[in-house]
This record gives sequence, structure tokens and C-alpha cells, in this order.
Amino acid sequence: MPLFIHGRGVDRPSSAGELFDTYPHLQETARAFRSQPLVDVDPKCLLYVQQREFAATTPADNCVSVLGSDDATTCHLVVLRHTGSGAVCLAHCDGSSTWSEVPLIVKAVTSLSKLTKEGRLELHLVGGFNDESKTSHKLSLSLLAAFQKQKEDIHLQTCCITEMNDIIVDGDHRPVVYGMGVNVKTGDVFPASFTHKGPAEELRSARTFTGGQMADIYDSRRGLVKIGPCNWSPNLDIAFWLSQNDDTILKYLSTSPTAEPPHFVQHIKITIQFLLEHPSSDSLFPGGLPQLYHRTEQGDWERTTQL
Repeated sequence: MPLFIHGRGVDRPSSAGELFDTYPHLQETARAFRSQPLVDVDPKCLLYVQQREFAATTPADNCVSVLGSDDATTCHLVVLRHTGSGAVCLAHCDGSSTWSEVPLIVKAVTSLSKLTKEGRLELHLVGGFNDESKTSHKLSLSLLAAFQKQKEDIHLQTCCITEMNDIIVDGDHRPVVYGMGVNVKTGDVFPASFTHKGPAEELRSARTFTGGQMADIYDSRRGLVKIGPCNWSPNLDIAFWLSQNDDTILKYLSTSPTAEPPHFVQHIKITIQFLLEHPSSDSLFPGGLPQLYHRTEQGDWERTTQL
């Protein structure tokens, strides 16, 4: 049983509630996590991870001090860290392919920890809430089961998911915490919000919107964000959504219409507009090569042709 809580092997739970009942201290750590003040992360030290993306790095990284992601309603944010090497990975999982995604997250950390003999893998799960369709519950269980199946010993430290991340506002269930950051240097995890979600925010959103699978977006050795190449075909039918009201977009394009952050509809419309302006993805990736971004001395991400 490679998933451990307080040094004890974990049987596969039938629900997140059962897990919290069996290990009440997980409730305490979840409450402690969600009660921390929300940190507005400085974009000059941040690598933002969008839905269906992951990024991994080490404390030696001079370009990135914080990995972060937000806008998670039914989605879950996953942080896996090796305490010996300090290598850490953050992923934004939406349940599209959990069983194939978890091994990628584990490999991203272990491959950066090969020379380290001491230490262990520690896991932090944040996200989801008591949504009506039980999408969060299903993803919580899938993630726990998938990590339990890995051959490596993994120690669950933070589990602020579903029931423990739920609050009722004006009669509607919502997540308490929508976003999380991890300090690459110290390994500290914290609730966070992000004003800057680049580089290439619209392109990356378009990749996910058109069905792109979980992608590794960062080369920590070279300090480069790498996007694509992506693959989508013209679909003029999506222009239909630009003329619809907010309630209609929420109803049909969200897994949790009553819990989305205020900018959700605008984000969807900007993504659709981007796809209409770039009906084929080929023009965005000359020669079939990914878009690369490096961090400038001013702390901004800038497109580069460096290969």
C-alpha cells in the first residue's frame, strides 16, 4: 500500500468522507490550510499552471520561486514534492484521464530526484466541493486510488478536498479554496490567487478547450515554458456561444455553474474568440515546433526561439 497517512498504509476509501472519518487529523490539517490568508502571488516569481497542465522544478531554479494554479471548482490541484531533493510538481487535474496523469506527476518529481538517497514523496491535494453531480467526489476518489497504485511510497500530508473544501453561500455549495501555490524553495503550500496567468494564456486555454490532454509545460533545466505544438481544426460553430447570455454559458460549459469565479464566462468567450481568430493551430507553431518562453531580467515571460 504505497499511500501513507501518518506512516500507516491506507486502504482504498469508498468516499472522501470515510477517509476523513478514519483519519480525523486530516480534517484538522484541511481546516488549518483553508483558514490561511489568501496569498496574491507576485507574477515575477510565478509559473502559473492552467487546467490539464503540470510543471515540475527544483529549489535550484533561478526563474521560478512559486508554482501555482487556481479557478478550481470540481477540479483538484495536486502538489507532489520530494523532501530530499526539494523537487516539486504542481498539476491541475479535471478528471479527464486521472489514471494516466498521476504516473506523469510522480515521474516528473522522481526524475528530478535521482541523485538523492534521503527523503520521501509528500502529497498535497486541494480542490472540489459538495457539487450536486458529485463530480468532485469522483475525482477525489480517482486521485487517491491512482496514487495508491503507484510503486513509490507516497505520504499524504494535506487533503483539503470535497467535503473539507465546501462552504454554502446564499444557499449554494462552493469551494472554500479555489487556488493553491507552492514555494519551490521551502515546499510550503498555501491558498493563493493569481492576477497573471501567462505566458500564452489564451493559447493554453484554447488547447484545453479543444480537448488537449495533460501536458508538461516546463523545462526546469533551461528555465523554459514550452507550449504545444497543439492540434485543433476549424470549428465555426463555436461562434454560437459568443451571442449567448451568461446563464446559458454557465449551464452548458461549466461542471459547476453556481460555483464558478466571476470571470469564468469572460474567460470562455476570450478563448472562443481566440479559436475563431486562429481556426487552425498550425499557424501558431511554425515548423511544428512548440512555442518557448523564457523569463527576462524584469521578471516577465518573453517568447524566444531558443531550442
